[in-house]
Amino acid sequence: MQGNAKQVWIYLENGIFLEAKSFGADDTSVGEIVFNTSMSGYQEIMSDPSYAGQFVTFTMPEIGNVGVNDQDMESSSAHAKGMIVRNYQPRYSNFRAESSLDAFLKKHNIMGICDMDTRFLTKMIRDEGAMMMIASTKISDKDELKKILDNSPRIEDVNYIEQVSTKISYKHENATYAERDFKYSEAPTEEANIVVIDFGVKRNILNELVGAGIGVEVIPNDFKAKDLIAKYNSQEIDGVFLSNGPGDPLVLKKEQEQIRKLIDAKIPMFGICLGHQLLSISHGYDTFKLKFGHHGGNHPVKNMQTGLVEITAQNHNYNVPDNIVEIAEVTHTNLFDNTIEGLKYNDAPIFSVQHHPESSPGPKESRYIFNEFLSLIKR
Repeated sequence: MQGNAKQVWIYLENGIFLEAKSFGADDTSVGEIVFNTSMSGYQEIMSDPSYAGQFVTFTMPEIGNVGVNDQDMESSSAHAKGMIVRNYQPRYSNFRAESSLDAFLKKHNIMGICDMDTRFLTKMIRDEGAMMMIASTKISDKDELKKILDNSPRIEDVNYIEQVSTKISYKHENATYAERDFKYSEAPTEEANIVVIDFGVKRNILNELVGAGIGVEVIPNDFKAKDLIAKYNSQEIDGVFLSNGPGDPLVLKKEQEQIRKLIDAKIPMFGICLGHQLLSISHGYDTFKLKFGHHGGNHPVKNMQTGLVEITAQNHNYNVPDNIVEIAEVTHTNLFDNTIEGLKYNDAPIFSVQHHPESSPGPKESRYIFNEFLSLIKR
């Protein structure tokens, strides 16, 4: 980082006070600190709505060297509170780059923190768990930062879905064409139609659904189950997808109530990440918070149906409980900690996964799951 960068002061709720350099927005911001082990894809991570309310510590030491571009956005904005990196590279070099990471963060009013010992932070989070923090380029007094942090809401107290969900319904028509049997110039044939409930959906999830041959309409999180049931009964739609999103799923009481009605109506459903968790809660099995969550692009997950191990992309702080096996079959298991990564419900056409089969960033070994959803709703 250039020597004329501004100072930034950081206070963590465990009492640690740090000083570093800043790039991006000048601000005072409060959020939850987590770490991400992905080797690439910092722009996709920062524009993933699931990171709303969080400071992302990158274990990859060199960040910013490929710049940013519009094509790699996972939503219309960037949502994380900030990013913490070892080395920020202001000089970017990539044929796809359109601007610098610094300019990107300034545009979206997001803080960047650099010249930081990210190995120390990662080990701290691993040992003590994810925690709240405050960072400021304007306030250097430790006691003042502590006071602000102590009086700020915790991430589990905020309904970030209201901030990141779409306000109007829309059709999504872009597709991911790779590994399909049609030419890049051809659009996939729609073999079924679904409604995507947007809790903070990533664009590449929508791309993969369309690429699998599914017509997609995206609707806000304040949906009414009766409207979707009527569409299903009139054969306007063939199923419902519950998207990823930020925050604690237990606070989403209205959404849970509506999902229960969809479950009772036996509508085919597929959920990813937050959608996976909401299906568990709506069946009566509350989620729990992991110590430091799963964030990265290198998590091994065992497919319990095939016996194969898939390297997956992950981004979640919450997990479904083990006793959900009373009503569902475990289809995928995380080999790092043996937590549940996928479920197929016994008495309903519903399944879900905790990991991100759309990658972006990350490996693409789980993309077949979108075709499984198509097969389910066609049945």
